[in-house]
Formats: sequence, C-alpha cells, structure tokens
Amino acid sequence: MSDTEPAIPTSQADLDVMLSQKRAKSFFTILMLCLVICVVFFCSLFVGYANITPQELVQIWMGDGNWQNTYIINKIRMPRVACAAVVGAGLAVAGMAMQALFKNPLASPSVLGISSGAAFGANLCIAFGVGAFFGSFSISIMAFICCFVTLLVVFAIATTRHGTPTILLLLAGVAVGSFFGGMTSVLQFFVDDADVLQSMVYWAMGGFSKCDWLDFKVSLLIVGIGVLMIMLESKELNLITLGDEQAKALGVNIPRMRAIVLIADALIVGGCVSISGTIGFVGLIIPHVFRTLVGPDHKYLSVICVLAGAIFLMLMDVVARSFSTIDVPIGVLTSLLGAPFFVYIMRKKKNEIW
Repeated sequence: MSDTEPAIPTSQADLDVMLSQKRAKSFFTILMLCLVICVVFFCSLFVGYANITPQELVQIWMGDGNWQNTYIINKIRMPRVACAAVVGAGLAVAGMAMQALFKNPLASPSVLGISSGAAFGANLCIAFGVGAFFGSFSISIMAFICCFVTLLVVFAIATTRHGTPTILLLLAGVAVGSFFGGMTSVLQFFVDDADVLQSMVYWAMGGFSKCDWLDFKVSLLIVGIGVLMIMLESKELNLITLGDEQAKALGVNIPRMRAIVLIADALIVGGCVSISGTIGFVGLIIPHVFRTLVGPDHKYLSVICVLAGAIFLMLMDVVARSFSTIDVPIGVLTSLLGAPFFVYIMRKKKNEIW
C-alpha cells in the first residue's frame, strides 16, 4: 500500500466514481499483462544453449524445421516455459489468498513453511517410493498430503483464542518449515543412490530443467482446480479482509471459507512443488505489488496474479537459462529477490506487524 492515504469518498457518487476507476485500472492491467505474457512466452523460446532464430521457430511451427531444433522447441523449451507459467500463476494466487485470509502482507507459501512441507512429501516419494501406488500422480499426491498437513500444523500453532497473531504465524511457519527442511536433509543423508540424491537436490533448489508435457498436464489440472476454488471465493476474501466479525455479519461462513482456501492452497502448492521443487517468495512478491497497484478487489486481483505470476517465473526461467553452460536453479534466483523484498515489507509495515 502507498504511504499516501487514499481519498475517502464523501457521497455515493464519489464512491461509484472511485470504484469505476479501480475497475478500469484493473481491466487495463489485465489487458497489458495478456500482451506481455504472449511476448515473454515467444521470446523465451529463443533462450538456451542452442541458438534458434525467429525464422527457424516459425519453420518449426509450420512443420518445416530440422529434427534437432524441432525436438529442442517442442520437447524441451515449450514444456519448460509452460510449466514455469503454471507454477508462477499458482504460487501467486496461493500467496494472494493467504495474505487475505490472514490479513497479513507477509503471508506466503514459502514464508509459512508450506513449500518445505510439500517438498518433503515429494522427496519422500522420490527417495523411498512412499505413495508409489498412486502411479504417475504419486509425487503430486504426496506433496499435496504433506503440504496440507504442514498448513494445518502452522495454523494450529499460531491460532489462539484471540485470533491468529502475525508474529505467531511467522514464527510457526519458520519453525515448521525448518523442521521439514531438516527432515528432507535426513532423507538425503540415508539415500545411497547417486541419481536419486541428485533428484532430491533438484527438488530442494527448484527448477524446470526436467519438466515435460506430462508434468505440465498434471500440474495444470491440480493447480487449475486450486486456483478456480480461490477465484470462486473472491467475494468472501474481500469481505474477510474487513475483519472476521464484519464478514460474519455480512453472511460469510468463515470456517467453511477458510477450509476451502486452505485446501485450495494445499492443492496449488502441492501441484507446483511436484514438478518444480521449492520455489520461494513468488506468493509474497506478486500479490503485494499488484494489490498496491490495482487495489484489494480479489475478483480482479486473482486474475492479475495468475498472469503476473506466470510472467514473473517465465522471466526467472529465462534468466536461469541465460548463462552459457550453467542452468541456475530458479529457487536460488527467487530467494535472492524475495529475501530483500520480505525485509522491505517487514520494515515498511513494522508498526502494523509488531
């Protein structure tokens, strides 16, 4: 939020004008993000070790490209960029929902330890085959189960009879996230297979280098369901930001709404972590930036977070592939951006937080 207080409407006409301006600004932002996401998706296909020109890309899409370039674009770069878009969109919406639910600008899946819990579930499946009977969905389902358990534990620890204080929420998230991070290290310690250990390290650092079209389809289904659940609760999210008592007076079933949002967040984070590993701070940065720009109406903000989150991680993936021979883990890049941003928000909101 800006340091300058917004003008307070003095009449219904002033309020209608203000709301109309907010809607127009939101629609313009959505339109611009739609254009940007198309440009970023197209340009990101040229970045990588193999040099492919725009003309060659058009030939590939027309079916006239050589087999090597066709394989690189269709089997490596396009599914990778598509997975980055799905994960970015999902994490941004999950962070938006958590910030609204807890009325806390610092809430996000990574800060509250949920991503660490989901990564532990995925690594448990990778290392010892736990949940292998789920078939091709085993990693996703184990990530979802551990993600949901982590979310419940953090919420239970932080909740008191007076509500959910911010400081307890953050401390509980740090503690539970550290616990599951330690448990993941324990799993790595007991793994003897070098290939399995390498896969587990990949999950811990986050990235899309191993993503294919099956990963995209699975994540799109799981993350898409979670995002849709949150979008359908956008009106309730708007009301709960006014406070629990006001929301209850306006007819919001708070326990039901919280359960839906928490389950949706678990679906989203589990689906994202199952293909990309742990990628932090997307759910912190994107919702906060665009809530400041377009306002807190979640009907529009959720759509904006989908587009902006997708663009953000696609750009991070481009940066990761920009080095000549090294594919830098995206989780490292987002942490380098997100940690200073977290400190900035904490310092800016310190009077509200503490």
